[in-house]
Amino acid sequence: MAGFGTFAGTDAIVKLMAQGLSVPQTTVMVTGFALLLTLGFTAVWGDLRALRPHQPGLALARGGLLATDSLLIYYAFTRLDLAEAYMLAFLTPILVALMGLVLLGERVSTRGFLGIGLGFCGVLVALQPGARALNLGHAAALGSALVFALSIVLLRRIRVGESEPAMIVVLLAVLHLMALALMLAGGGFAAITLMQTGLAAMAALCMVLGHLFLIRAGRSGAAAIVAPFQYTQIIWACLFGLLLFNTPIEAHVLAGAGIIILSGWLVLK
Repeated sequence: MAGFGTFAGTDAIVKLMAQGLSVPQTTVMVTGFALLLTLGFTAVWGDLRALRPHQPGLALARGGLLATDSLLIYYAFTRLDLAEAYMLAFLTPILVALMGLVLLGERVSTRGFLGIGLGFCGVLVALQPGARALNLGHAAALGSALVFALSIVLLRRIRVGESEPAMIVVLLAVLHLMALALMLAGGGFAAITLMQTGLAAMAALCMVLGHLFLIRAGRSGAAAIVAPFQYTQIIWACLFGLLLFNTPIEAHVLAGAGIIILSGWLVLK
């Protein structure tokens, strides 16, 4: 719950920054600060040798997946309201259950399969296909859910012997380099204000804490148990959307999110 709560704070700040800067530049700034924070925390309270991954191949694979997930969902935030983007991201527990079945051999009950089907019905309710136009933001949010689910499943493979700082640094480094390449390809670094710099530092702190909490959670329980706590983000999405972006709370989005949350509970049971 703490991890997904701090991630929601990062997402809200990134959406604010993306109103004046490109998504790649925003990501470069946030990850740059996050790398400095991680190095500083490790130097003061840990051992810098802990930054070296013991399983570099798996760590890089997870870092690449989460970097792709971050860029996709950040782009989705520029095209969708926070609550709508989160609603599509709520498919992650369902996708985790399916991937856990195929990749990890985790069992899914009849009730779980019912929940999987119900989850996709919830998406139809929330998106109202045919009644409203879909855009690339919806596709990006759905792709983000898929990639994030795969990263959670992969985390089960590297739960032993890898330090939290190493996993976070690898992720941030990969994300920083990917965003930097996109930023340079898209025109380079635009001028920034002191306010934007402060927002990037705040987002970086939330990002580091969120990943630290999520890694600890992933090591404490089965993949299908950790993922449903992502549903707590809908509360923050509605709050941030209303206070920061003057976004009304739409009934059909909440109804769809409620159905998806019920589906995740069934998968968990």
